[in-house]
Amino acid sequence: MTLTAIPPALQAVLLLCASNVFMTFAWYAHLKDLAHKPWIIAALFSWGIALFEYLLQVPANRAGYQTLSLAQLKIIQEVISLSVFVPFALIYMHEPLKWDYLWAALCIMGAVYFIFRT
Repeated sequence: MTLTAIPPALQAVLLLCASNVFMTFAWYAHLKDLAHKPWIIAALFSWGIALFEYLLQVPANRAGYQTLSLAQLKIIQEVISLSVFVPFALIYMHEPLKWDYLWAALCIMGAVYFIFRT
């Protein structure tokens, strides 16, 4: 199966999921792994990771924009972002599980409803 055989909205979701893994590491992994280094080193390291995020995010948004509105793409991004961030925070950063993650997810689901209703 080639990538073009996958519907554009699904291409967008799959690529955005992968993109968000890179984005989350670029934004937050330096807090754990490079805390002892100067901020410029952390920034350059993060920038290097972010390149891979953009290599996935740009084609994701181009594919998704074929069938989704800009607002729908943004809300999908937010859902994926929280879906990637929570396991990252729990597993990689060893943050405690909080009810606030559930409340945030419910708020985002409200946004999904309003953006996707017809």
